[in-house]
Amino acid sequence: MSSQATVTTDAVTLDPVTLAVLKGRLEQIADEMDATLYRSAFNPTIAEAKDACHGIYHATTGDTLVQGTSGLPIFVGAMAFAVRAVISKVEREGGLQENDTFIFNDPYEGGTHLNDFRLVRPIFRDGKLFCWMASVGHWLDIGGNVAGSYNPKAVESFQEGVRIPVVKLISAGTMNNDIIEILSANSRVPMSNWGDLNGQLNALDLGEKRLGALLGEYGSATVDAAFEAFSNRAEALMRSAIASIPDGTYSFEDVLDNDGIIDEMLTVALDLTIAGDTMALDFSRSTQSAQGPINISRSTTIAACYVALKHIFTEVPANAGCLRPISFTIVDNSLLGANAPKPVAGYTETILRLIGVVLGAIAQADPARATAAPFGTINALSLAGYRADHKRWVMFSFFGGGLGGNPMSDGLNHANNPISTATIPPVEILEAAYPVMFTQWALRPDSAGAGTHRGGVGSVYELELLTGGDVALLGERGRRAPFGVVGGESAALNRFSWQTEDGGEAVPPMASKITDLRLKPGKRIRLETPGGGGWGDPHGRDPDKVLHDVRLGFVSTSQAEALYGVVIGADGEIDHEATDKLRKGVAA
Repeated sequence: MSSQATVTTDAVTLDPVTLAVLKGRLEQIADEMDATLYRSAFNPTIAEAKDACHGIYHATTGDTLVQGTSGLPIFVGAMAFAVRAVISKVEREGGLQENDTFIFNDPYEGGTHLNDFRLVRPIFRDGKLFCWMASVGHWLDIGGNVAGSYNPKAVESFQEGVRIPVVKLISAGTMNNDIIEILSANSRVPMSNWGDLNGQLNALDLGEKRLGALLGEYGSATVDAAFEAFSNRAEALMRSAIASIPDGTYSFEDVLDNDGIIDEMLTVALDLTIAGDTMALDFSRSTQSAQGPINISRSTTIAACYVALKHIFTEVPANAGCLRPISFTIVDNSLLGANAPKPVAGYTETILRLIGVVLGAIAQADPARATAAPFGTINALSLAGYRADHKRWVMFSFFGGGLGGNPMSDGLNHANNPISTATIPPVEILEAAYPVMFTQWALRPDSAGAGTHRGGVGSVYELELLTGGDVALLGERGRRAPFGVVGGESAALNRFSWQTEDGGEAVPPMASKITDLRLKPGKRIRLETPGGGGWGDPHGRDPDKVLHDVRLGFVSTSQAEALYGVVIGADGEIDHEATDKLRKGVAA
């Protein structure tokens, strides 16, 4: 807490030092829960990529009170809806007891997609519900038509995997093993999911223990007052940030390549209205629905908007208070407000476009905050087959690219997307866990959008299937490149290819989406990811920086000349006379 004022809430007075201590202690609890799961999860998507989150939530509203610093930001808004789904079930059916734990993956009830399993536990104090704790993690495979459950051709959620509504996994401390058996029967890799489930349960156990110790030290009334103070502070900071933007309505839109079923672009459009210290986000002009798996639920849309605003207003704390000044218009049963059984496996692609349009609209309102588009696709790659001992293996991973240039600097190279703090799984881990061999893992030349501040450079991944197997990819940015701003250029397109039987190369007809691809042992697939868009006129970039990029292999000499107006001579140095003439000629 940065405020120096004493806070009084419901007759509890908290000085700034106590608030700061409680804030740190509570965040540490969530951080320890994160770390517990990362260290114990079986699948690399959680253990290495950190595709998970833990937090503490309000007893009656389900609002996010505290989240760990390493958990996925996209889950902040979505998990509040998940806890509310549990609260709603309890209100309908009753029966809440100490030592209960609920489990579900329903993407339409506070979820994201079927792979993300949520565990929600009530925390009691002196026989009274004090708050909720929750854990979410991306399980490796939960059934469906495609191993890894990212089915690019799904037209119903039934083709993506098993959907579990809110149910009690643990009742008053007793495990319901029937649910465990149902989950195991609906996965190609049940032991992986079993390990992840136990990691999440252990994280909740630790969190409950640590919170109990904190409550014993400070008392329930003091901690509860701190929760309220944190939320109020977040609201005040968000209102102040919004008030700094000129009033008005600002519109921006971008597109998705296709939905995997119909090869037509789909629009994500935003009309953002600032009125004093409030903000209204209206997505009514967006495409109304998609047949394929790129729909998202209302809760996911709100969570994605939160992530975008957190990137813009970095000083605002990560709790539900920051959403109080913001209203949303989302059409029901649409691309951004999907209901069952609309397919949602590729939600990551759509939320990336959502984040982009929020950033784009804010940039119109305040050009000083303008940031070019990031590479904008996770490239969800699923590989599956059988080992020499006939045991099944399933590999799922996502990959990096370049972030957008901004008013202060170039974009990051080979970064993860701005939806999360997750990391790209290391090549060593993937090769150790699965029968694959990476033959290339490198930066991709000429993939960044040119600009005064160029975009980050994308990546090249090439891997060989040692045992052969099935391949599925759910990606984006194969038809519409990441955009530049303030005169910056767009980045390169996403590109996926594979070796054919005759030694040639093939690419997906849907650009970045494919399934039903089976490759023999020794065949390779290749993924070339986009860079980020550029910021500002490329001819405003310092020629010495362009030369540095050329020497690092980020930019070719031909693009240095064509895009930046910088001529590199045969000696590898800048031809200043030719560069001056070229830049003046272009400017004229």
